[in-house]
Amino acid sequence: MSGTAGLDALVLGGGPAALCIASELGAQGLDVALLSLSDPRAPWPNTYGIWAEEVDQLGLQHLLEHRWSNTVSYFGSGAAGDAGRVAHGRDYGLFDKQALQQHWLDGIARHGSRILEAQAQSLSHDQEGSTLLTRDGAAHRARVVVDATGHQPVFLQRPSDGPVAGQAAYGVVGRFSQAPVESDQFVLMDYRCDHLSEAQRQQPPTFLYAMDLGAGRFFVEETSLALAPAVPFPELERRLHQRLRQRGISIEAVEHQEYCLFPMNPALPDRAQQLLGFGGSASMVHPASGYMVGSLLRRAPSLAAALAEAINAGQQGLPLAQSGWATLWPAELRRRHGLYRFGLEKLMRFDEAQLRAFFAAFFALPNERWYGFLANTLPTPVLLQTMLQLFGGASGSVRWGLMQPVGRELNLMGKMLQW
Repeated sequence: MSGTAGLDALVLGGGPAALCIASELGAQGLDVALLSLSDPRAPWPNTYGIWAEEVDQLGLQHLLEHRWSNTVSYFGSGAAGDAGRVAHGRDYGLFDKQALQQHWLDGIARHGSRILEAQAQSLSHDQEGSTLLTRDGAAHRARVVVDATGHQPVFLQRPSDGPVAGQAAYGVVGRFSQAPVESDQFVLMDYRCDHLSEAQRQQPPTFLYAMDLGAGRFFVEETSLALAPAVPFPELERRLHQRLRQRGISIEAVEHQEYCLFPMNPALPDRAQQLLGFGGSASMVHPASGYMVGSLLRRAPSLAAALAEAINAGQQGLPLAQSGWATLWPAELRRRHGLYRFGLEKLMRFDEAQLRAFFAAFFALPNERWYGFLANTLPTPVLLQTMLQLFGGASGSVRWGLMQPVGRELNLMGKMLQW
């Protein structure tokens, strides 16, 4: 039986979260291997956006392929003029996904970490660490294993507390008969719905996420914020084409089609297990916005540093994993996660008119407040103040919707009080 012996950390997965944490663990001087079912150097299919300030603060703005200062949303009901237009006043960026991927691969190589391609079969733990067996008969021994295999983790355990809502999107990168957005513009949310039939307007709302990529190329994506079960891709594609037709726009050339589906509000992992998680497996998707890459970039260094410190202090087995969990999900972040999940439960029951009114009120908040909410950088007391301020500035129908404790909200409130 072949394999590796004596690793400090074994990271499972081949996507952004796995590459990110493997690179940071190696930067701490740890002996690290990344084990992926497929080649982690293969091109990523989906796009990744981020508020530019997040990468500016990390000194990683060079990883952006595009950056927009003309950032807007539309929360009106019709397409005439600038109905319901909101200017955000903040730069938004689109990652050069090849550059981002290579940034982490270079880090892995620079620190001497290994990349292994194999299918994980079983994982066992003892007082000193963990042993992973693969389908090809290899055994890999490590002080700690990090499951970063995505939203349906291979080994990580997460409790179930009800249906998990999915954010779904169908998008097209290509060329159009006329520009679907203004020159050099990014549209975060276009909730205008004049292209929908009355029957469709009674169904779950969707919005357009769109950007000018330059040189006559655009990216347009029809998106459902969150729903359980998620809005099917065929419906999103149908709505996107309806939206374009209503504006007299046709698609002339398709370079890429994007299908995106991920869970928004899974429960936090069981932190008593002798296995760490990172990324989607560890429920790190922002439950209110669906963003995660900024969180990966901010939280990976602290997690890696905590694990290195614990290993150097002689910790092993379950206590070592607990040190990691305490850093990744401290009480402060667990409280925020609960508040975001609580809010999402409300939004998923809002109809089209309520949702437009809600977001109009949300983006009327002070710029730093709504940005901090979306970036998950507001301390819990400030987050609560922001939510109360939003409630005070919202319309009557939105307030009424937010006041109705139906479904899982009461259970989530109880959990937040326990934290």
